[in-house]
Amino acid sequence: MSDHSIKLANLLLSGEEQLAITHIHTVLTENDRLTLYEDLLTPAMTYIGKLWERNEITVADEHLATAICDFIISDFEFRSSSKEQGNRKKVMLFGVEGEEHYIGLKMASAVFQEFGWSVRYLGPNLPLRHAETAANAWQPDVIAMSAALSYRLPTLKKSVQVLSQTAGHPTVLIGGRMAPHVHFEEEAASGPGQVIIMSNLRELHRWLTFAQEGVGTINAFS
Repeated sequence: MSDHSIKLANLLLSGEEQLAITHIHTVLTENDRLTLYEDLLTPAMTYIGKLWERNEITVADEHLATAICDFIISDFEFRSSSKEQGNRKKVMLFGVEGEEHYIGLKMASAVFQEFGWSVRYLGPNLPLRHAETAANAWQPDVIAMSAALSYRLPTLKKSVQVLSQTAGHPTVLIGGRMAPHVHFEEEAASGPGQVIIMSNLRELHRWLTFAQEGVGTINAFS
């Protein structure tokens, strides 16, 4: 992790919202969404998560840092928003029931918006029955879910099984800290919807670029 990310993490933990934004602007040479998300905010929040796991910071400290990180993402998206409509494919994003981490989902939502997708961000901790109802009603092309903690995996797998069978058989994307460490071969083979694991936002950006150019999709199990 870079010194820039460690400094940013310390500013977030100190509640120094404006200093954090100033620090980001000194590091970024342009409005580079991926650099902000992947090289600054994600490492900073991962570092903060490890401090919390080691009891070196309190839950209140972690919540404060998360709230400021949320504000920074919203502020960046407001300043760099575009009226480009693009292809208007649809994506629904949420955290599975019991999953309270949501910063990564917000970042992913912004990447989809960058490519002109119609986005419905349903937030963290969404019960499966409500996700299923929303998917059948809106019929998104893609459903994106996150998994940050290992004990959420049974819920995540059940969600994959159910949501891949909803109207339109959407592609299911899995992200979050646990995504690189799990496999969903059985769920991917059980229905017509494709299941794809995204290790980071740069992978998502590449996948969306290929989809936009009509190159095809990235199969996580190839």
